[in-house]
Parts: sequence; structure tokens; C-alpha cells
Amino acid sequence: MKPTTRADRGRIAGESGEEASIETAAGPNPERWQGTETVLVVENEPPVRDLILDVLRLHGYTVLAAEDGEAAFRVAASHPGRIDLAIVDVVMPGMTGQVVARRLAAERPGVKILYVSGYTDEEVRGLGLPPGSANFLQKPFTIEALTAKVRDVLAPPAGGAVSG
Repeated sequence: MKPTTRADRGRIAGESGEEASIETAAGPNPERWQGTETVLVVENEPPVRDLILDVLRLHGYTVLAAEDGEAAFRVAASHPGRIDLAIVDVVMPGMTGQVVARRLAAERPGVKILYVSGYTDEEVRGLGLPPGSANFLQKPFTIEALTAKVRDVLAPPAGGAVSG
């Protein structure tokens, strides 16, 4: 019998207020979803933020957490190393995810951004994100969808050039 873990499979909810907990049999995590990069998670819903952090930590990432834009800037300023990716909720109290992403990119050149939201693609477009953005993940999402999207965003573009 395998031990259980809260972050192997399941769904991560969002703005709906659904509890973000999961339990399944622990097993080997697909190697293609593993990483060693540093990820800043900017999410105002504690259960969702904590679950994303747990999932990424279990997959080998170094994780930093922030509950809003201002906290994200403080965390980024105090972190001495590189931040490879910021996972940013599109809609948060205080400032939009797009404002947070622009400022993080200005302060941390090379940081990649993955937007997440419980809003539909059409609603997100109304907030200024490009339709069908490759760097957007709709909530609720599965653990597999999260880890695969993180790897996709972090992967260098075809041709080997690295961009931010």
C-alpha cells in the first residue's frame, strides 16, 4: 500500500472559494515535470497558493510565496537569487496580475510569467491579456496541467534562444 500525499493528483480551484485539497496514492512524479528553478507564486487565496507551493516543491522547484502584488515586490527584492518564473493570479485585491507581472519583469529581467485565473478566457481578455495566451492557465486546473504548463513556460523557445 502506497502512502498518500496532498499534492500528487487532483484539481486546484480558484476564485470560486472551493477548498483546494487533494489526496491520492503517492507515486513517482513524471521526470518531465520536475524542475530546479525558482518560482514566485502570487496568489491571494491561501488554500490555492499553498497547494501550488506544495506541488511545485514536491516537483523539485524552489518556491517563494506572496499573497498580493506588494508582497510579491517585497519577496522579490529580498530574494538574492534568480527568479525564473512568477505564477500570477490575474485578479487580486490591490492591483491586477498584469501590473504585478510588468513590474516584476522590469525589476527582474528574464523572469517568465504564467497567469492563472478562475475567470474565462473571454473575461481575462477584457482585463488586457492576449486571447488564448500560451502563458495562461485556467482555474480549476489539475496538478498535471500545472506542472506541465510550468515546464512549457520555462522551456527555452525553439532555436535555443532564451527570452523573458
